Amino acid sequence: MRFRPVTRWPALLLAVLAPRPAAGADPGPTPAVPLVGYTELRTDLPGGRHANVRTMRAAVVRADGTGRRLVAEDLTKEPDAWTQFAGWSPDGRTAVIGAGWQSPENARWEEANRRFRMDEGRWKLDSCLLDLATGRVTNVTAVDRVSHYNGGLFFLPGGKGLGFTPLINGVSRPFVMDLDGRNKRDVSATGGGFAYGYSASPDGRHLCYHENYQLYVSAADGSNKRHVRTGHPFDFAPTWSPDGAWLLFVSGEHYDCHPHVVRPDGTGLRKLADRNGYKGVVEFLDVPDFHGGSSDVPAWAADGAAVYYTAKAGAGVELFRATLDGKAVRLTDTPAGSLHYHPQPSPDGRWLVYGSLRGGARNLYVMNLADRTERRITDRTPGSAAMWPHWEPAHR
Repeated sequence: MRFRPVTRWPALLLAVLAPRPAAGADPGPTPAVPLVGYTELRTDLPGGRHANVRTMRAAVVRADGTGRRLVAEDLTKEPDAWTQFAGWSPDGRTAVIGAGWQSPENARWEEANRRFRMDEGRWKLDSCLLDLATGRVTNVTAVDRVSHYNGGLFFLPGGKGLGFTPLINGVSRPFVMDLDGRNKRDVSATGGGFAYGYSASPDGRHLCYHENYQLYVSAADGSNKRHVRTGHPFDFAPTWSPDGAWLLFVSGEHYDCHPHVVRPDGTGLRKLADRNGYKGVVEFLDVPDFHGGSSDVPAWAADGAAVYYTAKAGAGVELFRATLDGKAVRLTDTPAGSLHYHPQPSPDGRWLVYGSLRGGARNLYVMNLADRTERRITDRTPGSAAMWPHWEPAHR
């Protein structure tokens, strides 16, 4: 399959996003074009990682490429502060915004020592809720604060609460809290290791995450925690299938790990695909980055019958789709040196949003999965990037 050129879809993407009514039928109200939340930043400023990360700004754009705007701008008024678009509420009315800050002095120390030093007073990260209609921002991690560094905020199923990952005494731990930020509680059970990739099952009854790069599943309150053994030293970023029957994650060696699935009880472990030498980390800066980029992990298809992932193909990194029986199909075929990252299917399963580095710029694209035509929806130029896309889960 050869890559089809970027298609300049009609200005009204509604013509293809929404089914056409039957002849003579009342078309009803025109549905809204869904939004994609993402993050913009500079990538070529001298001074290393922080010089560019501090330019990060949360933004939204319609899936037809119109209506781009920055959001939660008040959170960046302090020097060296930045924002990152991090997710949505189940009804699509509220956005999750990460609000970060680092002192320039600490940034210089990190560059010199090539490692993070996320101490209080040197770093701060909060997770906030933004009402898209009013612009009101609520810093829920600042309520009854448990840490100066709070990431990974997400809505529990049904919007009944929030999960997040605070850094406490240098260790990242899974927590839950009420929607107003109160009643924060640790659900890591007896865990004392660094936890990441934390999510809740679709029915809200279980949690999964990796702790010290090993896969764990527990009840929603942290009890009955069990190690899901893969036999590999590196398990990373588990996510639940839409029906809760499987966990998708990457497994193997660090920088040599591949999409796997397993049932929550530890049965049915299988490797779905090979990334063909791709390390699974996308470089998002054009200057040296001591941390080495952003994790590029697979995502479930909306129906749970397949996964989308990135893998090396020739001199580039392309998009692929693999079914649960391990049959893979390549979705893109772009010029040598192109780099794709962070694929995310739309809630209805008809579209795929992803990032791609082409011509020196990192932009977001939307693909029509029926015919694999695509269009670019952001207009970043060389030296800048659009990263970490998130589909709006419901049309407003």
